[in-house]
Amino acid sequence: MKVACDQFGLRKAATVIMGGGVAIFPTDTVYGIGCDPRNAESVKRIYSIKSRDLSKPLPVLVYSKEVAEKIAVFDDLSSRMAAKFWPGQLTIILKVKDSQLKSALGLQEKIAVRVPGHKCTLNLLKMCDMLVGTSANISGHESFTDPAQCPDELFNYDVFVDGGVVRGDGGGKASTIIESINEKIRILRKGSLDMESVL
Repeated sequence: MKVACDQFGLRKAATVIMGGGVAIFPTDTVYGIGCDPRNAESVKRIYSIKSRDLSKPLPVLVYSKEVAEKIAVFDDLSSRMAAKFWPGQLTIILKVKDSQLKSALGLQEKIAVRVPGHKCTLNLLKMCDMLVGTSANISGHESFTDPAQCPDELFNYDVFVDGGVVRGDGGGKASTIIESINEKIRILRKGSLDMESVL
């Protein structure tokens, strides 16, 4: 099922997601695929659809830092980074404190969290609270920014939120991933946000 990125379409998508479904949706970087991160069966489907190694934890998208603070622990530096770059193309590794999320996502002690800077995604997150938010591709393959480029081998999802071509300064790259260790920034993945602006 394909829906538009309007109130009606997003309500339908949110209903599917909260009912255990899997959705493809636009973000400020590339198209993502996700589900309710507290639904272990839905999380398993994401791994299956992407042919993703189960040892690679899935990131979570949230509507705001306030939502993130309910599921993860921020130190001072992480908090400052979030204030500076959220909503935006920065994923922060934090200590997870939500036991249900930890179990469903198969996490150890840490979780990757981001507030995306895309109106459509944020409106969807308003309805869903949070989403697994990983690139909509087969692991190791290119991500896409144009709905028409969604690869045929990517199937078995339930709803596609068509937000048109993703345009912005992300340049089709995934988000930059950082972690604060002893109040120093460690960059784990160079992405759409350049290092200089992070540091």
